[in-house]
Amino acid sequence: MTMATITEELDEAGETAPDIDSKYRLIILAAKRSKQLQRGARPRIDIDPTKHKPTRIALEEVIRGRVKFHFKEVGDGAASQEES
Repeated sequence: MTMATITEELDEAGETAPDIDSKYRLIILAAKRSKQLQRGARPRIDIDPTKHKPTRIALEEVIRGRVKFHFKEVGDGAASQEES
């Protein structure tokens, strides 16, 4: 596996993860998942966690569609995401 730039990852994400409507949502989801990995969660993809940082693992998981999420409506109509 070669390490790609974030721009290449975002370009790929547009093709493989249609539920993610912006690069900002992708980054937010990956950040939340990275925090879970740092707290002891197991990776949802086949990758060696000793060779890759949690942020890289989380970004790959989100791009491959392994992180499920849904939108939660807030009182004033603005949307936020919740990871499940």
